[in-house]
Amino acid sequence: MIDVTVQNFEAEVIAASMQTPVLVDFWATWCGPCKSLGPVLEQLEAEYGGRFKLAKIDSDKEQELAAAFGIRSIPTCILMKNGQPVDGFAGALPAGQVRQFLDKHVPSEGAVAAEAEVDEAEALLESGDTDAALKKLADALAQDPANDDARYDYVRLLIATGAYEEAAATLEEPLAREPRPLRFDALRRWLDAMEFVEKDERGNWPVEQFDAKIAENKRDFDTRFAKAQALMAEGQWAASMDELLEIVMRDKAWNDQAARKTYVAILELLTPPPQRAGAATPGKSAGGIELTGKASAQEDPQAALLSSYRRKLSMALN
Repeated sequence: MIDVTVQNFEAEVIAASMQTPVLVDFWATWCGPCKSLGPVLEQLEAEYGGRFKLAKIDSDKEQELAAAFGIRSIPTCILMKNGQPVDGFAGALPAGQVRQFLDKHVPSEGAVAAEAEVDEAEALLESGDTDAALKKLADALAQDPANDDARYDYVRLLIATGAYEEAAATLEEPLAREPRPLRFDALRRWLDAMEFVEKDERGNWPVEQFDAKIAENKRDFDTRFAKAQALMAEGQWAASMDELLEIVMRDKAWNDQAARKTYVAILELLTPPPQRAGAATPGKSAGGIELTGKASAQEDPQAALLSSYRRKLSMALN
């Protein structure tokens, strides 16, 4: 629990809520219900073990903050996440009702443990310990099956290490959702390409053999698609998209739009994941200040590639 004033509000509430939900308790020394609610909130903060942070604001001393939140009665509690108020309640609720309120917004113990496992997995990957990273991601998913970030990272690493059966099994749940999440569809199409190379004899063809067959018939879309899958499996993303684009330009609907869907999947696989809450934005300082200079003006080559190929697909579809 921390006492918040105008001076530390930005750091202790706004910035802190980018990492952990912050429950802001507006109270006053003369308020009887505040005196009964305060110990309940402090007990719950300890019970939740860091899954939320309690910030107390004396509404008499900090009238500017109380006015900014439109506080009309006390006690009033406002929950902050990612720098924004998301919910609140007024009055001295009993512990059970406050717990129900918190559980709608505060991550579960499993979710917090899973995030820690994912962080450890990232560190292990950076150090080159792929096997240990896989185990950490599997543990994260076991702790919190709803953690799609852990599931995505786990499946991606499974595919990269050739564990295709486990990857396919882990993809079953998200691929059964409606609508099908794009990033998991992208992983499935990448897995399809890897399995194609493993099971289809054309997976071992040299590029020249594909090209000779395509030269005989420019509309041999099956061979073009096979070539694109082989290139995709090798990580030749741009060359694969070039071949898929040839199909799209000639027949957008071929094979239930398989070429367009696979092209979009590659774009998704190449797109960096969104930054975690609280991370600095590229090109800006931690405080959001725009950076200047030659380095910040240079475009990331991968971003330029993605932009170029998105434009090509848009032109082909229009």
